[in-house]
Amino acid sequence: MIGLASTIKDVFSDGLLGLAVLLVLASSVGVLVMRSVYQKLHFVAPAAIVAPVLVALAVLIQQGYSQNTTQTWLALLFVVISGPVLGHATARAARIRELGDWRPGRGGPVRQEQDAP
Repeated sequence: MIGLASTIKDVFSDGLLGLAVLLVLASSVGVLVMRSVYQKLHFVAPAAIVAPVLVALAVLIQQGYSQNTTQTWLALLFVVISGPVLGHATARAARIRELGDWRPGRGGPVRQEQDAP
């Protein structure tokens, strides 16, 4: 009976790790295909947020509650908090490079939204 429980844990944790790898690969393809830095940022988010959650769940399933699991979840907390901040900083840096300033109306031409007729 112990061997069966171990096998089930292995299957679930391997499945979660495989899903994380597929997600990162799909996000990488999206980054390669997209042209604009703003479009590319949308494909970075799943690899930066969802994949680490899947890996942390795999560690939790495999190890149970232990020191390894606690360290994994603390690292995950850091990644989940810093990921959106880094994405925003990257978008702001791209806008500064493109227009000279991140604020509308300063540093360069501002694109006006055109109303439909």
